[in-house]
Amino acid sequence: MEASRILLVEDDKEIREGIEIFLKAQGYQVFQAADGVEGLEIIEREEIHLAVVDVMMPRMDGITMTIKLRETYDFPVIFLSAKSEEVDKIMGLNMGADDYITKPFTPMELLARVNSQLRRYKRFLERLENSQPDNGRIYRIGGLELNEDTVEVFVDGNPVRMTPMEYKILLLLMKNPGRVFSAEEIYERVWNERAVNTDTVMVHVRNIREKIEVNPKDPKYLKVVWGVGYKIEKQA
Repeated sequence: MEASRILLVEDDKEIREGIEIFLKAQGYQVFQAADGVEGLEIIEREEIHLAVVDVMMPRMDGITMTIKLRETYDFPVIFLSAKSEEVDKIMGLNMGADDYITKPFTPMELLARVNSQLRRYKRFLERLENSQPDNGRIYRIGGLELNEDTVEVFVDGNPVRMTPMEYKILLLLMKNPGRVFSAEEIYERVWNERAVNTDTVMVHVRNIREKIEVNPKDPKYLKVVWGVGYKIEKQA
């Protein structure tokens, strides 16, 4: 089986090379870039399965790079951020990153995140490849439509591009309209892990809202039940 191909975008050469040595030892193929511009150039010429991207970089930062790659690509993005960059972490997830890890981190912590995201992305691709549109597993709530067979989302007939994690959260909620899910339950069902950091769920929900709501501040579909969790509102 071909090794997964990981893009590592980090302006600190020492950190970059240390991570590459570790990931290569785990059987991954690694591509290095010193900033977002180099990262995008590699993505255009190589098949990449996952990107590990530093937030703060010269020329083009990680957030800008992720916004640009999300116009075309769905592979997972893990952000690296310093502890002082709390706002950047939230922004980063809101701009299409799937996870983040705070510096300093251990190689094993990064490896666990990489392995987890690649497993989910592989399942997402398999579902996409094996989809059978005629089966009709389509969920509709008002003008919001999700087709589980083609892994597509539409709002008022217009396609909406979702990251794999956004899609899985929306699928869970649309399969159970009106039911309120706590952030912990969403995390455990979607990530298949014990809930540790539910801030990630909050940010993904905010990002989904930006994509499916006409007015995200007054949502029609994805509602917050304060102190309890989130739900997709049943439509009359």
